[in-house]
Amino acid sequence: MNPYILAILLFGLGLGTTITFASSHWLLAWMGLEMNTLAIIPLMAQHHHPRAVEATTKYFLTQATAAAMLLFASVTNAWLSGQWDIQQMTHPLPITIITLALALKIGLAPVHAWLPEVLQGLDLTVGLILSTWQKLAPFALILQINPTNSTILIILGLTSTLIGGWGGLNQTQLRKILAYSSIAHLGWMILVLQFSPSLTLLTLLTYFVMTFSTFLVLKLNKATTINTLATSWTKAPLLTSLTPLILLSLGGLPPLTGFMPKWLILQELAKQDLALTATVAALSALLSLYFYLRLSYAMTLTMSPNNLSGTTPWRLSSTQLTLPLAISTTMAICLLPLTPAATALLAP
Repeated sequence: MNPYILAILLFGLGLGTTITFASSHWLLAWMGLEMNTLAIIPLMAQHHHPRAVEATTKYFLTQATAAAMLLFASVTNAWLSGQWDIQQMTHPLPITIITLALALKIGLAPVHAWLPEVLQGLDLTVGLILSTWQKLAPFALILQINPTNSTILIILGLTSTLIGGWGGLNQTQLRKILAYSSIAHLGWMILVLQFSPSLTLLTLLTYFVMTFSTFLVLKLNKATTINTLATSWTKAPLLTSLTPLILLSLGGLPPLTGFMPKWLILQELAKQDLALTATVAALSALLSLYFYLRLSYAMTLTMSPNNLSGTTPWRLSSTQLTLPLAISTTMAICLLPLTPAATALLAP
């Protein structure tokens, strides 16, 4: 892609998200989301491959549907209450429709079906943008409307954690596994949203760091399926020995970074007398942990088959920058001791 066009598209992505962040009026927020969608579409379709085009089309249709729902709900809200202000949402009907529209935007279960399919058709770099940056603007809106209907949020959260765990069990494609991992993490964030928005933000940031690190590792190894992970040992031995730690951090095992948000969320749910919800969420984390362990096993404990098609690939020097990978990997593994600082920083 032409670097100037790429720069314009990335600027459009940044601008769309910033407009949504800065807006207090529903029309402006909607406009930011639309800019965001339109800027990423050429990036998704840049490889003229049928799968990429199909993924782009699916993404466009779901995002357009969600944006139309959002616009409809905000007009309904203006009609019922005379308010266009995002934080002045009072009527339950528009709030519910907007919550569902934003859930469709970020891919929460049960409106998640597009996310694994879309991510599977994309390049790892664009997949990374879709899994991280594209979640920011809808999350800013969800945090601002602070939905009053607690049941719908808990249902969305629990179904997401369960489907995110179950869906990933049977997958061999790494991008689909990461999509289900994304759905499960978003479920955790939505569960605690109404009780502690700052905790949701902390979870979102730790999820970004861990996902960023995972995508960069896969990109360095040029891996798209579980089988190709087995050859990563010969390409980058030290990184391959660190990768299970990143994956187990995504799974939420102590003493890694990923344990912090899960621990604080379970504590908050227990404080709110939602012991059953907390138990189901914790059990669903075991499902996710299984497929992270499976990836770790494939990467570090299996040798690549020595038939002709599976011979060790050439060890060419990589053109990828290693500093972002080094920083994000260190953060994905070592941030647990900073829990008191993080909670003090995000305390309301």
